[in-house]
Amino acid sequence: MSEQVKKKTVKPWQAMLMLILGIAIIFIGLKMGINNRIILLFDGVLMCVLSCCFGIRYDDLQADMKATISSMLVAILILIAVGVLVGTWMISGTVPVMIYYGMKVLTPGLFLPIVCVVCTLMSTMAGTSWGTLATVGVAFMGVAQGLGVPLPVTAGAIVVGAFFGDKISPLSDSPVLVSSVTEVPLMEGIKHALLSTGPAYLVSLVFLSIYGLRFGGGTVGGETYEAILSTVTSQFNLSPLLLLPPIVVVVLIVLKKPTLPTFTAGIFVAVVLAMVLQGENVHSVASAMYGGFASDTGVEVVDSMLTRGGFTSMLGTIGLLIAAGVFGAPLRTAGVVDILLDYVHRIAGNSKIMATGVLVIHALFFTITGAYYVSYPVVGSMVKDMFPEYGLDKKNLMRIMLDTGTGLAPLVPWATTGAYVVSTLGIDNMSFAPFAPMLWLSIIISLVMGLTGIGMAKLKAPTTAQM
Repeated sequence: MSEQVKKKTVKPWQAMLMLILGIAIIFIGLKMGINNRIILLFDGVLMCVLSCCFGIRYDDLQADMKATISSMLVAILILIAVGVLVGTWMISGTVPVMIYYGMKVLTPGLFLPIVCVVCTLMSTMAGTSWGTLATVGVAFMGVAQGLGVPLPVTAGAIVVGAFFGDKISPLSDSPVLVSSVTEVPLMEGIKHALLSTGPAYLVSLVFLSIYGLRFGGGTVGGETYEAILSTVTSQFNLSPLLLLPPIVVVVLIVLKKPTLPTFTAGIFVAVVLAMVLQGENVHSVASAMYGGFASDTGVEVVDSMLTRGGFTSMLGTIGLLIAAGVFGAPLRTAGVVDILLDYVHRIAGNSKIMATGVLVIHALFFTITGAYYVSYPVVGSMVKDMFPEYGLDKKNLMRIMLDTGTGLAPLVPWATTGAYVVSTLGIDNMSFAPFAPMLWLSIIISLVMGLTGIGMAKLKAPTTAQM
């Protein structure tokens, strides 16, 4: 009896009511300029109240909420590690020396495509968009200020490169997770995912190259440029040794070492360099680790570039993740997603409707929960057997989920990844979105593939003839 009560879900009309209200509150709240953490918490409370009114036990809601937030623990620890890492890389002179060398070598006209390619290579080889953003991404944002390239455009170039690598690298946990959930061979699934991600990436690279030409007429120099170089040189003891922390991090990531120990190693090396090369003491380094590095050079542009990082810089992001968990948990507990998927299964008369429906459902579920570590196993496990029923290979599902999960993640403000991008690069999601077409263009390509059937991988021996 208790098992039946535990499995109770809401009725279809109740699920739709919860979904519509939940999404409406988010958009209205954002339009009114209300802090998104408060919006999500209020929305979560309302979803819990509605769930209880519709017969869902509060104990189940609380248990699922606890499980959801617990699943974010590793992501939260990584966020804290990144905040501390950025603080130590600032006070040690690691980021300043990367900015210095970058401004000396790069030219404004070629800056954007070079940023995109470098971030692509690092993310693909290292298998991490987060590590790419926190290291070369932060440095490139500083270089952009020195070269006079707009920060939103630079953030777009960084994000395109970082998340292209994240989607197609066999070292990345994202495709590995989707491959496992969908039961698709990893490299076979990645190869198929390139059908949508590849063209979207190439369009983005061409766009960034053409857009970057408008800065090519300028010369590297000027008052601001010289002020940045002279200030950085006077404030820090610059040395190639300061590149050691990012080298250590990249090497450890390539060797497939865990993220937290890898970032810890990068922090430790930076702390040693800060004391040895910059003459910092334990107290000043600890202060940078907690509250971030506070640059006080008197040169505004330099101070804005270098005042970053610290444990406390990530507290807002962590609060956002917890609020997103409070909102998303009752929707899962109440069975809203289960009902939507069941509805798609019943109305899908052919493979095109089914594939399109799954794409929309996963994109919607991810947008609501903000975590593909939740949406991949939940939605993937529910729909993976639907594709063979309609004569489609499961690698189509892997491509769809990567496009509407990993690809969509940087654009959703309350998503784990979206919040991380904002915290790391300092540019809000909608500001860099127009300059990162790969993120949304790959979803459009996947949608067209689903609606037309073009590029959809068929099973060699379909289990049913529902084409």
